[in-house]
This record gives sequence, structure tokens and C-alpha cells, in this order.
Amino acid sequence: MKHPPMPGRRRLLAGLAGAAAGSLALPATAQGTPASLPLREIPSSRERLPAMGLGTWITFNVGRDAELREESTRVVQAFLDGGGRLIDSSPMYGSSQEVVGAALRTLRSRDRVFAADKVWTGNARQGPEQVEASRVYWGLPRLDLLQVHNLLAWEQHLPMLQRMKAAGRLRYVGITTSEGRRHAEFERVMATQKLDFVQFTYNPVDREAEQRLLPLAQERGIAVIVNRPFQQGELLRRLARHPVPAWAASELGATSWAQLVLKFIVAHPAVTCVIPATTQVAHVRENLTAAAGRLPDAALRQRIAAQVQAL
Repeated sequence: MKHPPMPGRRRLLAGLAGAAAGSLALPATAQGTPASLPLREIPSSRERLPAMGLGTWITFNVGRDAELREESTRVVQAFLDGGGRLIDSSPMYGSSQEVVGAALRTLRSRDRVFAADKVWTGNARQGPEQVEASRVYWGLPRLDLLQVHNLLAWEQHLPMLQRMKAAGRLRYVGITTSEGRRHAEFERVMATQKLDFVQFTYNPVDREAEQRLLPLAQERGIAVIVNRPFQQGELLRRLARHPVPAWAASELGATSWAQLVLKFIVAHPAVTCVIPATTQVAHVRENLTAAAGRLPDAALRQRIAAQVQAL
């Protein structure tokens, strides 16, 4: 299997100096991270989950590099200490699962995490083996959520996951897609299968999900995880050429484009959790602050979308 490319060491290590205050010996709350996050209800169980999660695509695929693993551990600590719970990974993400599991062991925080992972194989017979390997990487007695990654062989994997849930070996079942792919098929699965979670891309530029997927999730009582909020960083790179509008700070307390984009997403009533990925403790805290602060109403969400799209 071809893994995604590992981020450049120079770029990853650039965040270490700024993250020094996030030493493993210091709690993140002492550095100004919000003490609490808004909680969103999982419709199928009424369990409540913090609205800000943590993605691991590319950012945690650091192999055996000891320095980068330590930075990943600091990111996980800042996230958990700031009130986050849901961490999302996949067998597709190279060493990310192993790196998350190592961080949880180092921090002795396995009981604080909501572990969301995926099954990603076109061979249905390999599904159970892959799922068990993921659980071992995380170092947990069971995973909280397993999702069929990009609908790959979903007709075979979903029944397997439902059996695991019925046997108490799994808490929640879901499906994922990204970058707006296969929305028509995704909608059909949502409408016909019993799902606890769905995961797809949504942000002020990628708004196709507003047409059917978000309303259908509300109608069917399905929790929503939003991936790629920053288009893998490309959206923020484009926005960085322009100043953050003054009204973002005065009306929402948002001092960066990242915070404004996250507020737009989290404020949608169908969204349960958004999972930005990062290599930097400072960015984790910035993201948590966005979720914990004031959120826009429907009119202000439209203003955010119009401003972002205009740029």
C-alpha cells in the first residue's frame, strides 16, 4: 500500500519553538486554552461530544522520528487538556494510528479519548483483521467509532461493523467521504442504512453538503463529523493574502482566518464535530478557542461565506 507523503521535516519542526510552552510538564489550560468546549449530542445515543476534534491525516504520519513523535504527543496533550475528545485516524494514514496510540500511552490518557477510526480495504475478508490491527495500534480495549473510509466496499463492511456494535466490541458505526466525492451514493447510504455518524468535507467554500447531506443527517438523526475544514491548508494559504475583517474580532472574537472558518462550520446546527489536523500546539489552542467562543447566527454565517468566497 502506498502511504501519503510524509510532511517535510523542516516544516514540521518549525512549530517546535512556538510550542515550547506546551511542554509535557505543563497543562494546556495554564497557557490560556479554554476550560470547556460546547458539547453536541450524538443523536443515536444522546451522548454529548465536544464540537472540536483532531484529525491525523498527514500530520501524524511521522514514522519513527523521535522528535516528531514527541511533537505529536504534545499536540494530543494540548487537545485533551483543552477539552477535546474525538481523535480521528485511518489505516490509510501511514503511521498515524501508531503515533496516536504511543501518545496516549505516554500521556496515560487512553480513558480521555473518543477513538474514531476507519476500515479501508477493498477485500471484505481483510476487514476484521484490519480493524483489530487498528485497535492494537490505539492500545484500547475497543474503538468508539469505526467508519467505512470513502465508502470502499461499504456493502460488505457495514454489516461487519454492525455485528461488532451488537456484540459490544464497538460503540458507533459510520461512513466517510472527502473532497465532495460520491455525494449521490453517500446520500443513498445515509437514507437506507442505520448509521450513527457520517463524515464529509464542509467549509465556507465547499458547501455542497448544505444541499442534501446536512439536512438528511438532521432528518435521520445522524451525527456529523466535518473533515478538511481548511482544504488541507490550501484555503488558509489563499486567505492569508488578505487581512481578517475587523468585524470578525468585534462580533465573534475571531482573530484569524482559521478561527473564522471553524466558527462557520461549528455553528451549523447539523454539525457534531470538526476535525482540523495540525502539527503545532499553538494551532490546537487557537482551534479550541474558536469553538469555545461566540458562534455566528445564520445571517452572520452567510456573511462569512460571502467574504471567504469573494477572496
